[in-house]
Amino acid sequence: MGAKELHVTSDPAGSRPSARRRSPFNSVKVFVLCHSLLQLSQLLVSGYMKSSISTIERRYGFSSQKSGLLAAFNEVGNTVLIVFVSFLGSRVHRPRFIGGGALLAGVASLMMTLPHFLGGEYHYTDRISSSSKNSSALCQSEGSLATSSSNQSCSRQESHAQLEVYPLLLLGQLLLGVAAVPIQPFGISFIDDHASRKNSPLYLGILLAVTSIGPALGFITGSFMLRLYVDFDKLSRDQIKLTHQDLRWVGAWWLGFLVASGLLFLTALPYLFFPRSMTREDEDEDDVVESRPHGKQQQTDPVREVSLLQFLKSFPCIALRTLRSPVYLLVVLAQVNLAALLSGLATFMAKFIERQFSQTVSLSTMIIGGVCIPLAVLGTVLGGVLMRRMNLSVSGASKLCTAAILLCTLSSTPLLFIGCPTQQIAGVFPPSDALLCSSGCRCPQEAFNPVCGSDGVEFRSPCHAGCIAIETDPNNNFTNYTECRCVGGLGSAAPGTCGSGCSGLLLPFVALLGLTSFVASFSQTPSYMMILRTVPTEDKSFAVGVQYMLFRVLAFMPGPVLYGSVIDTTCILWGEKCGKQTSCRYYNLDRFRQRFLGLQVVFVCGGLLCFLLTVRVLRRRTGLQEPQPGSKGGYELVSASSKEKEQEEMKR
Repeated sequence: MGAKELHVTSDPAGSRPSARRRSPFNSVKVFVLCHSLLQLSQLLVSGYMKSSISTIERRYGFSSQKSGLLAAFNEVGNTVLIVFVSFLGSRVHRPRFIGGGALLAGVASLMMTLPHFLGGEYHYTDRISSSSKNSSALCQSEGSLATSSSNQSCSRQESHAQLEVYPLLLLGQLLLGVAAVPIQPFGISFIDDHASRKNSPLYLGILLAVTSIGPALGFITGSFMLRLYVDFDKLSRDQIKLTHQDLRWVGAWWLGFLVASGLLFLTALPYLFFPRSMTREDEDEDDVVESRPHGKQQQTDPVREVSLLQFLKSFPCIALRTLRSPVYLLVVLAQVNLAALLSGLATFMAKFIERQFSQTVSLSTMIIGGVCIPLAVLGTVLGGVLMRRMNLSVSGASKLCTAAILLCTLSSTPLLFIGCPTQQIAGVFPPSDALLCSSGCRCPQEAFNPVCGSDGVEFRSPCHAGCIAIETDPNNNFTNYTECRCVGGLGSAAPGTCGSGCSGLLLPFVALLGLTSFVASFSQTPSYMMILRTVPTEDKSFAVGVQYMLFRVLAFMPGPVLYGSVIDTTCILWGEKCGKQTSCRYYNLDRFRQRFLGLQVVFVCGGLLCFLLTVRVLRRRTGLQEPQPGSKGGYELVSASSKEKEQEEMKR
């Protein structure tokens, strides 16, 4: 046994080829660089997916609930397989597993683009042809032309490729979640194993700082991609008639996934050349450590002796033991509330800004990626700096978290009152019967080509406005509908929505939203440190694993679906295609604002309550420790001894 260990410790120093020692892939610094770029690319895909979700919803006629499920589906594969990462640990060739995950993520990202290439062109309703005066968008006494157009559209939409869009997107999201499983845990553990004790925190800080930019870059990339028309690769510029302001506009949502897949393939290649283990930076110090085989064996062998079946059997017991700590449980529940808030903000806030303040999709996405996410990252960093400067204890960290969430509650509540009223939409809002003036026009039920009447009233199509003529200026492609029997005043209507009319409130709303993101993120680092300081040393890594699993199960998976369902309850006009309900056309903006932001206030208050209870529990624990003068933290000693007994029973 001793000879074998002597061989293992002496081999890296004596028999390692000099070429390998000079190889750049035998440097932990190179690994940190490569892993930072990989996680940046991986999280860019995640951010881009959330920035494009409302566009995918509009393109394929999904409800917000279905699009929320799509956004959350990548967490399914991640949650199921993350347990096995804890078991595998350093048993496997971690760089190759990371590279394999990156290659799978690239394939999954390519799969997300398949619906665009396998399907046909985007056919929005009431497409206007400048060469035809008898367009189906206008009021007609005979509906034969509109029926024919509708039937042709139905035959296209019922194609095999169209029916497979949603399952294909779900599969792509599932594979993206599976691919992400080995990347972060194996990368962090590999860096920690081969970096010096002095440089390890620095490398991990650089890694987290670079990767935190990923979601922001995803939203910014989405902002640029969604300015391009979805079928710009299939149509000429003259054939594209829609503008960014049109409610039917669909951007090139697929293009960002194509770019991200290329980045993932490139960043995956270096992992094929990294060794299973490399020279540690403090090699001299390691030689001293390795000369103590008994200590080394105590850290690794017990884990290696446990089989996969034994690990799975013991997993629920260890999880319950970890959750038995009241401080740990309350802090994790507080973080779950904030994570659920984050899932709703990241998935649907761009859509909220677009509808509430009549903004384009690209601008709404840019606000999230360029303002909210960077401020949240800055708040996270400053929270860690503040905790270090003040040298806060666990009790002090709980008070800092409570103060941050209390300020977040005060800053998020006014958002409920900053918004726009729903514009007047004839026959839709305020609720009323069908328009009698256009009853003889035989307007298709699925017609959706919003126009703004000269009297300020919006109509869902020129047909519903009773327009029988169209004026087109071939020089600037300006279109104006005339002789509209349902429009007062001049009796004309311009293409496009009238808008909510209060876009001036966008700036104060974004300022308050950014402040809320900044203040709420102050609690992230202190709450994380509270978890690490309140669990036994041997359970720290497992406690963090349970924490992230609860995040996914209780927040990231149900959160987007819950928000999407709440948004669907505010819809006042659903789209219709081939007799089937599609995505929502119009929302009651007051209800949209109250329910969407009200749900976020509920989660903030839930987090505040948990942190307040944490302060109280820690205060009572301090009171229990004070009457025991003969020991250092008697409460902790008792709890530690009880946990040691539980571990011995589990081993038996």
